[in-house]
Amino acid sequence: MLSRLHEEKVFKDPVHHSIYVQDLTVWKLINTPEFQRLRRIRQLGTSYLTFHGAEHSRFSHSLGVYEITRKVISQFERNGYSDWPQEEKLLSLCASLLHDVGHGPFSHSIEQIFGTDHEEWTCEVVLGDTEINRVLREIDDRFPDKVAAVIRKKYEKPIVVSLVSSQLDADRMDYLLRDAYFTGVNYGTFDLDRILRVLRPFQGKIVVKDSGMHAVEDYLMSRYQMYWQVYFHPVTRSSEILLRQIFRRASELLASGYAFSFMLDPIRALLSGSVTLAQYMRLDEAMVQTAFGEWAGERDELLADLCRRFLNRRLYKYAPLTGEDRGWLEDVRGEWRRIGLDPSYHMEVDKPEDSPYDVYKPGVLPDSKEKPPILLLDKREELTEISAASDIIRSIAGLHRGNDYIYYPEERVLPHAHLLSSETRARLSI
Repeated sequence: MLSRLHEEKVFKDPVHHSIYVQDLTVWKLINTPEFQRLRRIRQLGTSYLTFHGAEHSRFSHSLGVYEITRKVISQFERNGYSDWPQEEKLLSLCASLLHDVGHGPFSHSIEQIFGTDHEEWTCEVVLGDTEINRVLREIDDRFPDKVAAVIRKKYEKPIVVSLVSSQLDADRMDYLLRDAYFTGVNYGTFDLDRILRVLRPFQGKIVVKDSGMHAVEDYLMSRYQMYWQVYFHPVTRSSEILLRQIFRRASELLASGYAFSFMLDPIRALLSGSVTLAQYMRLDEAMVQTAFGEWAGERDELLADLCRRFLNRRLYKYAPLTGEDRGWLEDVRGEWRRIGLDPSYHMEVDKPEDSPYDVYKPGVLPDSKEKPPILLLDKREELTEISAASDIIRSIAGLHRGNDYIYYPEERVLPHAHLLSSETRARLSI
């Protein structure tokens, strides 16, 4: 049962122009401390060190995902599509709004470091002792469980899950447009209005009217371009490497009994793997960067140097690698030791396949964690997987052609260049 606000609330937004909140529950969720925390977590992690405009937050993205979901449902309702379960409207809106509430500082980067899962943390927030849980329980004691089931992609009605999590979902559509806007690139732009008009609920799925195939091609090409030009940008990867190394070094020091000159309880708990929900909800990027600022003066010179590099954008230089470089990399590690560098910190090989972003994948096995493919609906009410109908999508589907790179601190290597092999100097352009 939806409880309407006496007067709808409107957020001005650079991507969607206006975001409309008409339901009391949604308004209450937005104003919880757990959701407001997302203002202090950037959407694109460390990408602001590459694209200076990429300062947008998980808060603005979450509102955008909610707004796209609201527009999709509104289109279904206006057209009277019987395959849409109207009783699931509030659940869909709440799940889309809250889908990222479990993200930690620097978003996906911190997940890779500590092996955490933001979706599981989201469910902890939804089901735990939080203001969000209390707001959801005002609807029904079982309502938080339903929201968590949608987040976990286990809700009994897949059509609700697919609004928030599929290969053509509100989440992806918002982050592509929003990330393109704030990074200042054109790669991520596509005709959102056209896509929203051709979405259809059909046999428990969200499908696309076949006349809208070209709009979806445009969307998938935008995703493909953003994948390689923004999400896998080698400078961003360099900053992520430094972030990982800072936390790895701090964890090693903590485990060895090192006495930090500055340490906050939520960060100590994160480093030791014992963080509670209450501590996790205190973690944000302001806290982490405060710690980095203090650690820049730590007695441990390695940790201090890594923190200064991150804060002052003195990133590692990078050079491309090929599949035949395994033997050469072993030689470089030996050379690094000879010139007084630690190869476990002053050299890293990065492979782009660990990104949370991906290109379109046409086939999904029954037990796969991959999201189901995009289906086209023709006039005979028959479904076709989109890559079977589109040469463009078939040509990019499943491609993983990213470059591998070696990263290293150039200014610490240059003074010892004469001690390096001619191959290493040539490969690193020293």
